Formats: sequence, C-alpha cells, structure tokens
Amino acid sequence: MSRYLPEPAFRHGSPAQTAVLLINLGTPEAPTATAVRRYLKEFLWDRRVVEIPRPVWWLILNAIILRVRPRRSAEKYASVWLAEGSPLKVHVERQAKLLRGFLGQAGHRVIVDYAMRYGEPSIPATLSRLKAGGCTRILLLPLYPQYAASTTATAIDAASAWLQSVRNQPEIRTVRSFADHPGYIAALAASVREHWARSGRPDTSYRLVMSFHGLPRYTLDKGDPYHCECQKSGRLLAEALGLAPEQYQICFQSRFGRAEWLQPYTAPTLRALGKQGLQRVDVICPGFPADCLETLEEIAIEGRAEFIDAGGREYHFVPCLNDRHDWLHALTAIAVNHLQGWPTQLPPEQAALEISALRARARGASA
Repeated sequence: MSRYLPEPAFRHGSPAQTAVLLINLGTPEAPTATAVRRYLKEFLWDRRVVEIPRPVWWLILNAIILRVRPRRSAEKYASVWLAEGSPLKVHVERQAKLLRGFLGQAGHRVIVDYAMRYGEPSIPATLSRLKAGGCTRILLLPLYPQYAASTTATAIDAASAWLQSVRNQPEIRTVRSFADHPGYIAALAASVREHWARSGRPDTSYRLVMSFHGLPRYTLDKGDPYHCECQKSGRLLAEALGLAPEQYQICFQSRFGRAEWLQPYTAPTLRALGKQGLQRVDVICPGFPADCLETLEEIAIEGRAEFIDAGGREYHFVPCLNDRHDWLHALTAIAVNHLQGWPTQLPPEQAALEISALRARARGASA
C-alpha cells in the first residue's frame, strides 16, 4: 500500500496555479453537544494546544471535559449562531471571497480558499483540492495576527503532515504573523474611531480594554513570543488612537483549567473597573480578525454582565475586523508581500480586463 495520496500521472505542460490559503482555528459544524464534543476532542488533543503528559490528559479530557463541557458550550454557540452557520466560518468564508477580488484588483491572478485547523473544511482536504486544481504554489496565511505555537505553528504542522503524504509536492510559503503590520493596526484604529463617532468618546472615566486570547503562563517562560506580540499590537493601537497609558488596558481572556495563564485576566479586569465606578468601557479583541464565540458570547455578552453587575455604567463591544475593506486591503498587502517572485501578476492589459469584470460582477451583486 502506497504511503502517498493517489494523484493522476504527471503531464508536461499543465498550467500552474498559485493559491492563498486563509487558515483559522475552527468551529463545530452545529450548535449541538455532539458537534461540539467532536470539535473539542480534536482541538484539545493537539499536543501544541495542551502540553500535559498524554496519559494524564487523556483521562482528564475523556473522563471529565468531554462529558461536561460540550452541552454548556453548545448552549453558548446557539446564542450567537447565524442563519448561515457558525459566525467564524461565515466571516472567514467572506474574507476569502473578498481577498480574491482585492488581489484581482491589485493585478494578481490567484486562487483564494480557506481552511480550519480543527473541523471542516480541514487543512489537508483543502490542500488536496487546491493541488488537484493545478496549484503548484500555495501561500499559507494563518489568520492569527500574533504568533503562538498553539495557533500558527499547529496550522503549519497540519500542512506539513499533509506534505508528507504527497508525492508531487507544491511549493509552500507561510506567513508567520502580522502583529505590527501598519494596515492591520490602521484598520483596528479605524474601527474604534467609527465606534466613537457613533457612541461618543468620553474624556474622563473611560477605558479601552484590549482583550487578547489567553495562553498558559508557561508558554512565555518556554519561549513563545505571543505575549510580547500582543503587547506590541496593543501599544501600537493605543498610539494610533492617541490614548494615554491610563486610558487603555491590555488583558487576556478564555482562561481554561487551574494553571496560571497570561495576566491580567479579562473578566476580573472588567469586574474591577466596574467596582471602581468607571463610567464606560469599550472592549476590542485585536487578536481575533473575525467574530466568533469568544468575542460574541464571552466578551459581548458575559463581559457586559461582569462590568455592569460590578457597578459599571456603560459597556460597548467593538466588533472584529470581519469583512471591513480597510482590513481586506491590509490582508491584500500582507499576501502580496509574501507572493513576491511568484508569477501571479497579470500583464497590464489583462489586469485591466480582469478588474473591469470584477467591478461588473460587484455591481450585479449589489443590484
């Protein structure tokens, strides 16, 4: 039995294609206990996500977590589920479609697709589909602005494992992170300014809370740069907004288990701000380019309750970047920078025709 995936006989002269593959964490297929259990089992068994010795973790995961957590999580997913499906999947799919158009307008002919590290569409299945479609060059673009071994690295691990099963491998490039990319920071700042334009910008008794996903504290001690990259993104965002140090707070959400995680924690921070009598907080999640359970339920719903119940007055959640065009322009710039040297750029005359076709399709879609 061959160790390689089946593929057609090699043929000379086959047209070569270039692809950009957006990668995000993943989501259950449905807001049900069964679907959540399947998703959590894959996610939490990843050695990069949980570094506890396997025999001990197998017992904890299967005897406790997968028996208790799926039902509770399914109820939370149900509270934010969209008619089209999981919010994360809906937003990432839109980002992929828009990115293809933005790259086309920039004169690049590339295929753009998306995959999830856990759940569907999987990274191996999507890579196989791209290869079958003639893609010989693939840029992997994990949608994690700040690098972490448990996010970016595990996505690259999955792609690397797929490569081991392929006889005729495509050329692969990867984007490591974009925590300080000017376009990414500018899009975040613009989203906050637009929120202020709608809701006002208080001069006193105000805090902008920047909530990043948490990681165990030991990851920092073992050399993971995630904490530092979050601090840099937060500082750059505050500078872009002209905020003084006392007007913003960087913190970390989604703590899991009893071990110490990166601090300060988001929920206790919101409670403390409420108890201090702070009039208003705005909360943004810079590490999440697309809204998902952790932003729509944990921050927009639970975070509000933490702050208001503790005595806070006014609470606002600033949505993630999702399909904002300034964010898509930034994503286009990131992709183009990493595509350099690959023959993706169209001749000027052909590029003009492609752009006209894209604009015509856009006008037809909006009619």
